[in-house]
Amino acid sequence: MAISYNKLWKLLIDRKMKRTDLISGAKISSSALSKMGKDEPVSLEIIEKVCQYLKCDIEQIVEIK
Repeated sequence: MAISYNKLWKLLIDRKMKRTDLISGAKISSSALSKMGKDEPVSLEIIEKVCQYLKCDIEQIVEIK
């Protein structure tokens, strides 16, 4: 199984946001965002911060393939 954050990147595009907006708004590190960019796993704490900032559910940003 593999993790994909493609839904997150599409959501950011739809909202006309940049990845740097996500770092500052969700208060996550650039290294966490870098891991997500490589479809590597990150902690649920990071996912929770992103979901709270974007006001969305986890299935809107993460997909298991």
